[in-house]
Amino acid sequence: MPADRPPPRRATPLRRPPIRESTLVRSDIDHTFDVCVRTLGVWWPVQPFSAGKDRVRDITLERRVGGGVYETWEDGTVVVWGELLIWQPPERFAMTWTSTAAPTEVELTFTALGPLLTRVAVEHRGWEALSDAQLSEDCAVPGGYTGGAYRTGWTVILGRLANAAETPHPRPERRP
Repeated sequence: MPADRPPPRRATPLRRPPIRESTLVRSDIDHTFDVCVRTLGVWWPVQPFSAGKDRVRDITLERRVGGGVYETWEDGTVVVWGELLIWQPPERFAMTWTSTAAPTEVELTFTALGPLLTRVAVEHRGWEALSDAQLSEDCAVPGGYTGGAYRTGWTVILGRLANAAETPHPRPERRP
């Protein structure tokens, strides 16, 4: 190595890397995105991935930057999940995630891989905002961030989205 060059820098591993998961959906990008945001309250697994569990009546995603994302319970209680930071249909959206001890961020991206194939990826980031103790706390499933619970949770959630987007909608019957 020449004397006038500094030694190469080594990449510093992230102390708290983002959670990244993805799935393939046998559906076009527009339909997949639409199912994700318009029918969130239908396909989202509220048991165990919501504050209200079986009391949840609906989940709303206000489709605009600054729009809220929240669950509404049968008794009218509203529990805020976050606020939209990025809104670029049908390619992506990002939001704050307030279901953690300190707010983090969740971004979903949608990539068309063919006319009827979409890759949906989630990146849940911002774990630096949480203390070591908070990272170990149980979330919807035991284990917290440090125990892999968020990775497990996003895998389940993406699977439910894929199933909802791939399920054919019944066509109205034709009358003779």
